[in-house]
Amino acid sequence: MRDLGVGFGYLIKGQRWVAGHGRWLGFGLLPGLITLVLYAAALVGLGYGADDLVSWATPFADDWSSPWPGLLRKTLTALVFALGLFLAVITFTAVTLLVGQPFYESLSEQVERTEDGEVFESGRPLWQDLWISARDSVRILVRVGLYSVLLFGLGFIPVVGQTVVPVIGFCVTGYFLSEELTAVALQRRGMVLADRLALLRGRRMLTLGFGVPLGLAFLLPLVAVFLMPGAVAGATLLARDLMTPDEDASPAPYSLDKS
Repeated sequence: MRDLGVGFGYLIKGQRWVAGHGRWLGFGLLPGLITLVLYAAALVGLGYGADDLVSWATPFADDWSSPWPGLLRKTLTALVFALGLFLAVITFTAVTLLVGQPFYESLSEQVERTEDGEVFESGRPLWQDLWISARDSVRILVRVGLYSVLLFGLGFIPVVGQTVVPVIGFCVTGYFLSEELTAVALQRRGMVLADRLALLRGRRMLTLGFGVPLGLAFLLPLVAVFLMPGAVAGATLLARDLMTPDEDASPAPYSLDKS
């Protein structure tokens, strides 16, 4: 349980770092603002179209007696919007990181430079780093999509669907948010996606302590934009910790990305 608090501490440290380096805060806000506009438009469209989508998908309910068609469709509409919001929270980070790759790469390097002056470099051209980030983001989104479908189905279970399932959903959100954010620093060290995931699994509570509060905060899009630069800074500090072997555990294996 101690690792939960330590993970949250890295989130706070990251926000403090950008607060003390105002130029980097402003530098890191631009990608989030661009992504926010795109996502806000998509969610507004979903909000207006969810009713029609659910009505189209449930023609069998037209013959039901009142009030069951309305109850079914209102429930499904709420679940569809919740699913869209869940996917938005997860994909917001991936898309923002992709849009802002040069910005966040520079920010992450500066964090490491202020820590001990040692900055790792991938040695790859920018286009190749962008390709690797996009490829890994798609792989993460496939995993998230599978979890989303599963959790969406479990949401219909009485009581459990309204209590346990949302908690699991936020844990999934936090885990993959942590992966996306720490990837900025870990990719520079040559770590491939499979090994980054293994590294995070080895310190699961630390990872959730960082990612779950961030996932909750990211439910508010404007908050997500302002927290993003600090989240990248905090994830860089977290990545440095993850790469430092625990005294009580063997170091997680990793391999160089030759792509």
